[in-house]
Amino acid sequence: MLPTEPSAAALADHDPGAAVATLSGVAMGTRWTVTCALSEWGDADGLRAAIDARLRDLVRQMSHWERTSELGRFNALPAGGWADLSPDFAAVVDLSLRVAHASKGAFDPAIGRLVDLWGFGPPGPQPEPAIAAIVAAQERGGWHRLRRDPTGRRLRQPGGLALDLSGVAKGYAADAIADLLAERAVRHCLVEIGGECVGRGMRPDGDPWWVDLEDPLDTRHPPLRLALHECAVATSGNYVRGDHSLDPRTGRRATNGVVSVSVVAGTAALADALATAILVAYPDDALIEDQDIAARIVVVRGASTKEILTPRFVRMMT
Repeated sequence: MLPTEPSAAALADHDPGAAVATLSGVAMGTRWTVTCALSEWGDADGLRAAIDARLRDLVRQMSHWERTSELGRFNALPAGGWADLSPDFAAVVDLSLRVAHASKGAFDPAIGRLVDLWGFGPPGPQPEPAIAAIVAAQERGGWHRLRRDPTGRRLRQPGGLALDLSGVAKGYAADAIADLLAERAVRHCLVEIGGECVGRGMRPDGDPWWVDLEDPLDTRHPPLRLALHECAVATSGNYVRGDHSLDPRTGRRATNGVVSVSVVAGTAALADALATAILVAYPDDALIEDQDIAARIVVVRGASTKEILTPRFVRMMT
């Protein structure tokens, strides 16, 4: 699978003599890996330290596991309180609200109360909630209750609402690290954080940065191989951690049989949020058609397995 429009600008400083360096570490509850083309004077240790610092800063902003994070402080505000948002936090909130609107709430950044209620948040495992508790959590949440100050980076707490940005934060972090590398003149790289990947430029040998999509059911089929050139891919699914996807519209687990959704988009943040939305919204394909999304969807019902490739995904393959 190749991009339809290779970028000449992204290849302008391509160096066939550069070395391929691999850096890795742990952040955001998962592993990160950066594979990049470094010239002979490249500073791998300095890059690793800068990546670690950038990721720590994003965790301090968006972690729903730390009460002192920017997100935690917003969740603790009284009704009517306003939070001044950092540029990163504001960008993630704005993207989240756009996807929430486009998906009619299948993706919702204000799902924190439901996440905790079902035992997927900081409080840990919980018994299956009663209907009354689900309704109460839904009434306290909901993206439509959020208000952004159009004149600045501020967000209003309507009272009792809890943000949870886990459906977009890792994707945003992957984009942020790719941008950080570009600022340091490392423009040819593959960034992966917890399965969300961003590819910029190409390898020194002229190949693109190849990424294989996982086979969520281990059916031994040949993998789908993507060329991540100036684009990103993100996957949402239930095949690693079990059935943990919640439908914000019903307050219950999604029961549509979808085990995996992979989306290719211009940024990992957008791909991450859209993959979550499609995982919940399927089989309603209005979002896919309206947004012309490149996605692979794997659905299991009983003994039957179905792989769905959206029209844009097929066009990229051909």
